[in-house]
Amino acid sequence: MTDDELNRFLDAEFAEIAQVAAATRAAVAEPFRRLVRASVAALNAGGKLMFFGNGGSASDSMHLATEFSVRFIKDRRALAAMALTADSAAITAIGNDFGYEQLFARQIEALGRKGDVAIALSTSGVSPNVLAGLRQAKAMGIVPAGFGGKGGGKMKALADPFLLVPSSTTARIQEMHIALGQMLCGAIERELGLP
Repeated sequence: MTDDELNRFLDAEFAEIAQVAAATRAAVAEPFRRLVRASVAALNAGGKLMFFGNGGSASDSMHLATEFSVRFIKDRRALAAMALTADSAAITAIGNDFGYEQLFARQIEALGRKGDVAIALSTSGVSPNVLAGLRQAKAMGIVPAGFGGKGGGKMKALADPFLLVPSSTTARIQEMHIALGQMLCGAIERELGLP
């Protein structure tokens, strides 16, 4: 690519990011508020946040859980959050013994408690293991929240609150999921009166 072609590529990518960010801001205000309130209630009651997803969303789950349990911007008390994508022994045992579809549902059954918040990340909203995790959370009285994209798929009927990124581009959806997760952490810190 020439320098001009690279510049046009960058301009187009940044323009798409800006458009998706603006559309996401307009789309998620109400469910974001509800997710913040549910998460604060869970943490104040001694509960936890559980993040999960596949592929890039698995990595994003680990990233976001770490923002809570370690720190976000400033040192403060640890907040109970975990990624159901981080325990390789559990993942391989569940996949081997019960099937990949039960990957998140089994961990939620073992680790979740009524009042916790389970936050599924999925760009497509159709992954069977993500859907099974949300069903398990709902059955246990755990808030079945989600970050989605591409119209929401089957996830939009299961996740509540559901933050839907209005895009069909996987990269843009994942970028917004990280941004929304970090905004969630920042908002929760403020709600809890943490530095």
